[in-house]
Amino acid sequence: MTEPLIRPASPADVPQILDLIHGLAMYEREPDAVKTTEEQLHRSFFGDNPAVFATVAEAPSSGDAGGADAAAPRLDGMALWFLSYSTWEGEHGIWLEDLYVREDARGSGLGTALLTSLAQECVVNGYRRLEWSVLKWNEPSIGFYKSLGAYPMDEWDTFRLTDEPLQALGR
Repeated sequence: MTEPLIRPASPADVPQILDLIHGLAMYEREPDAVKTTEEQLHRSFFGDNPAVFATVAEAPSSGDAGGADAAAPRLDGMALWFLSYSTWEGEHGIWLEDLYVREDARGSGLGTALLTSLAQECVVNGYRRLEWSVLKWNEPSIGFYKSLGAYPMDEWDTFRLTDEPLQALGR
């Protein structure tokens, strides 16, 4: 079996990345939550000043393109991330916003390969942390992350300000 290719996303990948985002939303029990468009992803990843990045996992060559564009290899996974900053460390880190591997590709090492590529990005650039959130009910992912040596930040809670409260505070 050919090893998957882990690489930075290209503009041609955007339709499949959006499909992966929809797959993640289904997995996370929020199938109607995705409002993101291809145009937004193009602007975010490839605009004048990108602040978010995508790393993708191409399926090993199998003759199945897996999408509308027969020339495009199927993407079996993605990691969407951006730079964070630690005032205590005085260095950047990576915040992993989303990690997703298609259900039929899980257990093949793609999740590990995607996280390894981000860890390498951290090491090469002197970043001090690779962090992310995981849903408390997502035991398969929690077990996977712990197997890599990651640990939960149990003393921290995530807060979010959206919709009307965000608008009211921002006025």
